[in-house]
Amino acid sequence: MELSEQEQVRRQSLQTMRDMGINPYPAQEYEVTGYSTDIKSTFEDDNDNAQWHTGSPVRIAGRLMSKRIMGKASFIEIQDSKGRIQVYVSRDDIQLPEDAEAPAVDTDDPNGQLPAEVLRQMYNVVFKKLLDIGDFIGIEGFVFRTQMGEISVHAKRLTVLAKSLRPLPIVKYKDGVAYDGFNDPEQRYRQRYVDLVVNDGVKETFLKRATIIRTMRNFFDEAGYTEVETPILQQIAGGASARPFITHHNTLDVDMYLRIATELYLKRLIVGGFEGVYEIGRNFRNEGMDRSHNPEFTCMELYVQYKDYNWMMSFTERLLERIAIACNGTTKVKIGDNEIDFKAPYRRLPILDAIKEKTGKDVEHMSEDDLRTFAKSLGVEDTERMGKGKLIDEIFGETCEGGFIQPTFIIDYPIEMSPLTKMHRSKQGLTERFELMVNGKELANAYSELNDPIDQYERFVDQMKLADKGDDEAMVIDHDFMRALEYGMPPTSGIGIGIDRLTMLMTGQQSIQEVLLFPTMKPEAN
Repeated sequence: MELSEQEQVRRQSLQTMRDMGINPYPAQEYEVTGYSTDIKSTFEDDNDNAQWHTGSPVRIAGRLMSKRIMGKASFIEIQDSKGRIQVYVSRDDIQLPEDAEAPAVDTDDPNGQLPAEVLRQMYNVVFKKLLDIGDFIGIEGFVFRTQMGEISVHAKRLTVLAKSLRPLPIVKYKDGVAYDGFNDPEQRYRQRYVDLVVNDGVKETFLKRATIIRTMRNFFDEAGYTEVETPILQQIAGGASARPFITHHNTLDVDMYLRIATELYLKRLIVGGFEGVYEIGRNFRNEGMDRSHNPEFTCMELYVQYKDYNWMMSFTERLLERIAIACNGTTKVKIGDNEIDFKAPYRRLPILDAIKEKTGKDVEHMSEDDLRTFAKSLGVEDTERMGKGKLIDEIFGETCEGGFIQPTFIIDYPIEMSPLTKMHRSKQGLTERFELMVNGKELANAYSELNDPIDQYERFVDQMKLADKGDDEAMVIDHDFMRALEYGMPPTSGIGIGIDRLTMLMTGQQSIQEVLLFPTMKPEAN
């Protein structure tokens, strides 16, 4: 491996530390008693009753992010897990590690005092020459406010905790404008560990993602529903219309699939007697990648007995309201030029009416051939493999989907588009299904679940006919799921919500790669 000049210098510094008896990667615990943002937000001058005040003892730890050497006194900046704080380092006050077994010496202890010349030498060598930007260090000292008014830590002891062998791509500024740094998207996604360190706001996106999932769990738990886990490796890729990833189980000598949805297993649990069950986990679909799709993605699916899709729409509105407030303190979110308001209620619009509203075409009464011609005119490819429902879905996607910016429930889908959905109670040929559109993309998909086993079997047969015509996203018959339905499933409503897209909305991001810690990428060239 060819090393850059800076990498060579850092490795030499590493060896020099070891030669001085300093372990650059000590094994002992380093107890942290304060964090940067907490210290700065609660500090009160000369108030002994405040959480942090002038003279408060503290131990902090983090990355060294800047260093200004000014003779006997220096200023450094430490970045911990919550933010950054300035540290004042004086040669006459600081004690450095004496040896590997005793990594720090207390200046208040006369017996631990090093000779002045040795102290000065270690200070100059270790602090000034051997510590680099990116190194992890521990600082023990006290909190104070500088003459410039900045809340800082006055260092009394310094401990090397981990040596960084690669230089960080620190952003540089000229006249307030960034002209260097770590900005290339492909680099950022491949090396997220660097992106998180050097680019402001990246970590906050993923903290909000955690808030979304935590709020969702709390909301379901308060309702009395149970979180469960279902298989990722499945012998039948069911529960959605999608192309699966195929793998092979050596012991059983059978092909298996990474799940494309959790639906059919969760419904089995409703058959088994759970009032409501939900799962938050990874699904996998062997399809394209773009700004709103990733082959592996996180989805939440919830199923509740004795409910229908009307109840689920109201439940979903309340859920998204709470999540928006938990993330941003308001129901309104800014995404690009759009301000989206998650305040309930949301518009409810039948899909056939949506197409007519946007195009003027009455697709409800079109023949399959006319639908195919219309779809071709919109640029839809491979229409010969599609049935009527798939054609309507493609037409909606081309003409309508991107136009729904504010949260809108698109409801009452044709039966061909919804093989797992209960027939509409009053509209012939339609089902009780909705998709929630926000900012021009689908966020959620929900049904009044089909619980008639005879009807369900016939729907599966129709799907197999589509597969015979070449539709590689058509569902296959899951005979065990059919057996479960024959034991009886109560009236049930279910919903799936894409966590990645929800995070995009709540954080104002316009690319799914920005909300995935490690998005799928092409293999990196050697």
